[in-house]
Amino acid sequence: MATTARKSARKPAKSRRKVIFMQKPTCTTCRKAKKYLQRRGFQLYFRDLAKERLSASELEKLIGDRDYKQFLNTRNELYREKEMKENPPSRKQAIRMMASEPNLIRRPVVVAGGRVVVGFDENGFARL
Repeated sequence: MATTARKSARKPAKSRRKVIFMQKPTCTTCRKAKKYLQRRGFQLYFRDLAKERLSASELEKLIGDRDYKQFLNTRNELYREKEMKENPPSRKQAIRMMASEPNLIRRPVVVAGGRVVVGFDENGFARL
């Protein structure tokens, strides 16, 4: 009987630890975040951003009320070429560019329980 109670008590905790992990498998930051989260017991559901691109509407929903600039990958060549730091695109332009060029999305993007963490962010992961 005690074993059944323990299993029941664990189920809610496990369901809170499932996350959608959007990544580029060759990205070193993604690999680091993946190991970090797995070591802490998170169950990851992967989405390869190059193979399963995010649509503009998915990006819009994902970004929500957040500052869209947090989702731009400052290391990306297109970001530097277009001097986006000095001349940031509008939200609409940025979302359109990220939808067509997934490498422009800062990675990984981790989603759980309505929370979104972009990049390797230990404090953000702790709040998932």
